Amino acid sequence: MRFLITAQIPVEVGNAKARDGSLARDMKRIVEAQRPESAYFIEDEGVRTAVLAVNMNDTSDLPSIAEPWFLAFNAKFTARPAMVAEDLSNAQPAIDQP
Repeated sequence: MRFLITAQIPVEVGNAKARDGSLARDMKRIVEAQRPESAYFIEDEGVRTAVLAVNMNDTSDLPSIAEPWFLAFNAKFTARPAMVAEDLSNAQPAIDQP
């Protein structure tokens, strides 16, 4: 199942990692391991934020996605189920049920 995950990095942690050169390296390591469908790096609520679309086969996959962000960045992490247009089309029969 596709999830849209966000990892918000506290300013102090992000600044320290940017100064010591580990910010981009650590992000790259995590993103490469998680093999997202897409990845974006944005500002959200005034902090550095990674937004990734990842596939999880089972809820037991969640710790392997979340923990690297917690451990490397002390990040605030969210995971939300997400659909693309094809998924929504496949859901139409259920939507049509009363």
